[in-house]
Amino acid sequence: MGRRSVRAGWLVLGFGFVGLGFIGAFVPLMPTTIFLILAAACFTRSSPRLEGWLLNHPRFGPTLRAWRAEGAVPRRAKIAACLGMALGYGLFWLAVRPGLWLGLAVASVVAACALFVVSRPSPGGRNGV
Repeated sequence: MGRRSVRAGWLVLGFGFVGLGFIGAFVPLMPTTIFLILAAACFTRSSPRLEGWLLNHPRFGPTLRAWRAEGAVPRRAKIAACLGMALGYGLFWLAVRPGLWLGLAVASVVAACALFVVSRPSPGGRNGV
């Protein structure tokens, strides 16, 4: 596989992640930021111009730059992510009616994800939710 086809693959993947991210901006419980972080990483490998466009986007750019610079997640995003995870787990519980072990397994994964999000620093070095 040549360099051009690898670069094209990163570009296509980046556009796919941008599409998913923008859908997530309008569809409840669909994440936005993680897809845009992935898109920026893909564009880093394929198109500096598109990477710059994403990092300088008026709505999403500050969050992406904070993640890239500090691994930081804004307080509002932490709260929204944790509320979304809790709501998603509640819907899972009501719709699937899992047994004890499946319910605990999914709850453990959701809790681990929430702990990861909450443990990230806030932009500017402020910690906490």
